[in-house]
Parts: sequence; C-alpha cells; structure tokens
Amino acid sequence: MHEMALCEGVIDIIEAEALRQSFSRVKTVWLEIGALSQVEPDAMRFCFPVCAAHSVAAEAKLEIISAPGEAWCMSCIKTVPVKRRYDPCPCCGGYQLQVTAGEEMRVKELEVA
Repeated sequence: MHEMALCEGVIDIIEAEALRQSFSRVKTVWLEIGALSQVEPDAMRFCFPVCAAHSVAAEAKLEIISAPGEAWCMSCIKTVPVKRRYDPCPCCGGYQLQVTAGEEMRVKELEVA
C-alpha cells in the first residue's frame, strides 16, 4: 500500500509549512487527488490518522477533492474527459490520447490554528 508513504509525504509537507508559517495546529487538510493518479482515496483516509498522530495535524480532518482526468485527443484535436488510463476517446473512440490533467495529488488547502 503506497498510500502510507504518500500520507507520510503529506505530513512532511504540512510540518514544513508549520515551521515556515508559524502555526501549531491543523484543523482540516484538503487534499486534491486526480482520477488518474493511481491513489486510492479510501486508503488515504485510512492511513492519514496514523501518519498524523504525532504531528501538528494530529487532530486534523482530511477532506479529499477529486480532480477529473482530461486528455488531448490527437484524432479529434480537442480536450476530452477520461475516467481511466487507456480508455478510448469518448468522442471518436480513438486511442491517441495524451493525458493533460488528473494525475496530480497535492495539498490544496490547510485550515490552521
């Protein structure tokens, strides 16, 4: 389960920001996860409290924002929505797609005290 390592990375980012911006507690973490990121949101929800236990985010609530996948279709010459990698273009059925969005995972926002 690579989500544990990802949660540890999120906590590292939060701890670094706590030092940089001088806050001592995080109330809420908004985490944006792309549909094509290969990150399982439920596994992140499960791992987050364990990783956050002895940090400034120990009592933080994790909110996950889903980011849709998008790709550029070389046949249609337009941006199209995609739900999974290697799906065909929803417009023309072609497979010449270049992913342009939905692979990311990022800390979108923090509510701090």
